[in-house]
Amino acid sequence: MNSKQFHRRVWAMVLLLALMVTGMGAALYDLQVNNGDSYYQQTQKKIAESQTVQAARGQILDRNGQVLVSNKVIYQVTLDTKLMGDQRNSVILALIQAARAENVEWVDNLPVSQTAPFSFVGASQPYYTVSHGEDGTTTRNLTRLGRLAVKMKWIADPTVKLEREVPAEPEEPGLGDKIKSFFGIGKKEAAPAAPKSPEPLPNARQLLGRMCDSFSVKGEGAVDKKEAEKTGQSVPELNIGDMSETDARAMAGVLYELYLRSKEVYIATEYIFASDVGIDFISRVKELDLPGVVIEATTVRQYHTQYAAHLLGRVTSIYPDEVDYYTSLDLDGDGVGDYKMNDTVGRGGAEQAFEPYLRGTPGTRTVERNQKGRIVGENWLKEPEPGDNVILTLDIGLQAYVENLLADAVPKLESEETEGAACVVLNVDTAEVLVAANYPTFDLANYSSELVEKGDDPLHPFLNRALSGLYPPGSTFKMITAIAGLEEGIITPKTKIKDEGRYTYWTDVNPPQCWIYRQYRSYHGMVDVAKAIEVSCNYFMFEVGRQLGIDRLDEYAARFGLGEETGIELGEKTGVVAGPAYTQSLGSTWYEGSVTSVAIGQESTQVTPIQLANYIATLVNGGTRHAAHFLKEAKSNDFSQVTYRYEPQVLDSINIKDENLETVKTGMLKMAQSSRAFQVLPFQAGAKTGSAQVSAQTESNAVFVCFAPYDDPEIVVAMAVEHGGSGGELASMAADVLSYYFSAKETREEIPLENTLIR
Repeated sequence: MNSKQFHRRVWAMVLLLALMVTGMGAALYDLQVNNGDSYYQQTQKKIAESQTVQAARGQILDRNGQVLVSNKVIYQVTLDTKLMGDQRNSVILALIQAARAENVEWVDNLPVSQTAPFSFVGASQPYYTVSHGEDGTTTRNLTRLGRLAVKMKWIADPTVKLEREVPAEPEEPGLGDKIKSFFGIGKKEAAPAAPKSPEPLPNARQLLGRMCDSFSVKGEGAVDKKEAEKTGQSVPELNIGDMSETDARAMAGVLYELYLRSKEVYIATEYIFASDVGIDFISRVKELDLPGVVIEATTVRQYHTQYAAHLLGRVTSIYPDEVDYYTSLDLDGDGVGDYKMNDTVGRGGAEQAFEPYLRGTPGTRTVERNQKGRIVGENWLKEPEPGDNVILTLDIGLQAYVENLLADAVPKLESEETEGAACVVLNVDTAEVLVAANYPTFDLANYSSELVEKGDDPLHPFLNRALSGLYPPGSTFKMITAIAGLEEGIITPKTKIKDEGRYTYWTDVNPPQCWIYRQYRSYHGMVDVAKAIEVSCNYFMFEVGRQLGIDRLDEYAARFGLGEETGIELGEKTGVVAGPAYTQSLGSTWYEGSVTSVAIGQESTQVTPIQLANYIATLVNGGTRHAAHFLKEAKSNDFSQVTYRYEPQVLDSINIKDENLETVKTGMLKMAQSSRAFQVLPFQAGAKTGSAQVSAQTESNAVFVCFAPYDDPEIVVAMAVEHGGSGGELASMAADVLSYYFSAKETREEIPLENTLIR
């Protein structure tokens, strides 16, 4: 290469570098000088935030794979007042007007009527509630409205005791007064200071006026308070100028919800203006281009059945008093709490019991919003993992049949005093709960409106009677007395006892009586244990119970699960079996003769329908008491893997001799055969009625238990009807349940499997 060519190449490189430097300089000049302010403003308008994104909850299915609860995607509207600035009130009013135009309901819990003349709705005293202590004292507790009203200085705190008025300084006594005082003439005790008069609490219109004043809710023509003070002009209670009172009330309701959270009166969750909004409303809001109004997709629970309302549960926000508990929970063991304050959780039923499976693992993302709250960019740091699907032991077809049966049959019973009822169907060998039905019930999909409508219903439709209703077992207890007597050698299958009507072992003054003597002045005569169960002879059980003694009787009752936890995951009442300790805890006296009442399921014994069902299952399966349960298995969200499968848990085991068990079952068989409802079944069953007097003024509770088939028991049914009269009234209902179960089972077994040729 010659020197001339070399120099040309050097100058070419210098020129290229010069062009590059010039270009970069020009770009930097344009960026920093020409458009610097524009880019700076854009950076100021972008708001970055980190979000925890809850995972989609798993589905809930019944034992046959029918979906009971799933998720659906909806759009919800939330408000971010920080992005609204000085336009807050105009933005909220425009949003309200858009909602009205599209018939969208928004969340407004301010207890003031929506239109004038304004009045309080709900409780007559909206600022506080009154509780009564055991010592007779009363305490006022501020409501949400009351707490916010005190913080905003709309009212004086009505829960604070007022100080007494300071008495006025006495005048300087004159000479005459001093002489009278010296001789003690006309001397009087000073009157006690009168208490301050409490400031009257504002009525609904006055409160609304104070709220609108604090929230700056007003239109053109509103009176300026400072000017009014100078000129002596009066200020109206609702000082809103040309704004309509309806609009002012609506805005106050929305701002009330926002202030509850900003003032930390109600911190459970962010304020959701409206949920499940349609595309027409979304389009209208988008056109209005309202800053701080955020419309985002979310998932909510969708119910595919109107049955099992007491069993499925709900999903709600974490309540304020639960925040510390949930935010400290560490389910995955990583040392970090798994819940955030604004998370949702299962509430009652399967949703709460199986929360660890259903919840999934939340994700984390960072989002950038523009000045109007719209997301302009996002980045996933960790994607959410959906929760597992939970398969229950429940048979929703049978559950629906039983709920409809109770709703139709209970009001038609002969007793005119019937109230609530419950029915439990249990698998004998596994204690799987196939049915836990309640009457009356409610619509879970519309829980909030149902709570308002039925919250004061005297029949208590929200009570889960199947798991938490407590009833005396009555004569259904007699199989425990019989087994205990047989196993302890008090009697044998052939032992006969003569029914003499009145049991006078301890006294002949008001002795306990057999029901047949009390009602008909008749006797059962000589009966053995099977016959005593068949005819429900009290006298026979009185004698066996006396010889057993209360300790042994209570021991057997506990081993059969009465007054004990069944192990059910959904929560239950344990009840109690009567005995000296419990009677004394009530402040009453235990008498030796009280054992006769316990032996026939009376006294203070209280058990739940699920305990009755599990007791009969334990009896007829030969003495193995399994934990009752609703969870069958859990599967991954795509159903590809079984993440949990329930393993049977044995709570107790009773060694019942075959001949003793057969004797007791024979008595139940004969009892069932005496009922026409059971005679027409295509299989044999065993049953026992029960009735327990609640008071002398009301009908007895009716109780009924049964199992089938007799030779190889598969299911048990336990029913209880409050003030239903005789347990025999329930026989036809129980027989219908058995008939439906076995006929439906045959139908299900005939359903062809996948890839099976149908002929």
